[in-house]
Amino acid sequence: MVQDLKMMYGRLKRWSNTTDYYLESVNGKWTFTKKIIKVAIVLHIAFILGMGTLLSYYTNHNPHTTPLMLYRLHVDRYNVKPVKFIPFKQIPDDIKKMVVSIEDYKFYRHNGIDIEAIKRAIVINYKVGYRMYGASTITQQLSRTLFLLPFKSVVRKYFEFIIALEMEMILDKDRILELYLNYCELGKGVFGIKNASYYYFGRNIYQLSTDEKSRMLAILANPILFSPYDFKKSKLITNRYYILKFRYYTYNKYRNMLQYAYHD
Repeated sequence: MVQDLKMMYGRLKRWSNTTDYYLESVNGKWTFTKKIIKVAIVLHIAFILGMGTLLSYYTNHNPHTTPLMLYRLHVDRYNVKPVKFIPFKQIPDDIKKMVVSIEDYKFYRHNGIDIEAIKRAIVINYKVGYRMYGASTITQQLSRTLFLLPFKSVVRKYFEFIIALEMEMILDKDRILELYLNYCELGKGVFGIKNASYYYFGRNIYQLSTDEKSRMLAILANPILFSPYDFKKSKLITNRYYILKFRYYTYNKYRNMLQYAYHD
């Protein structure tokens, strides 16, 4: 009997020690997890505050360069040309209308993120079986152009969303469109519509024909792979070109083409 009690006591003691070790281990892991969460929250707050400060500066100042421009220069080894800035009021009205119509026709009505476009993109991409349709707004595209590197990932998309929402709170729509048109990528080392106009056509933006403007803006979907002279290799960019050039098509034909014309 005594021997049995000793054995039972020994087992209970071992069980108790094991339980204590397990609880200490779990508590230790939870403490570490809490520290990680706290660090992540602090970094997020710092990022939001820093981005807010930078965006406030960009309210009245133009960026001298961007991470994307530096990446194209030092990593891709492109001959990156300095941006030739055009103030919003001096940008041709048809250029503004064409870009909004083909890139983000609800630009002046959303807060930086177009939820309906995202849902539509998911449905279309599921039906065709591959990622054909994107849903990035002009604000999201500008977020990538000004602040992010060209690596597609969930983390990048997450920060793109944060920047876009914050950008809409600080900058007005015209300023966002102004920055977009002056810093959008339109070729290997070519940023902004003014640089693109001289690079592709050798003329000022004000001297371009509707056809030339349409070809130039159509390649916003993939400016590294295509140019205004070979874009017809791509069905997507060809659709965009015809939408831009013949924007007075009947409503139904325009809408049918529009669903295949967006990019991310």
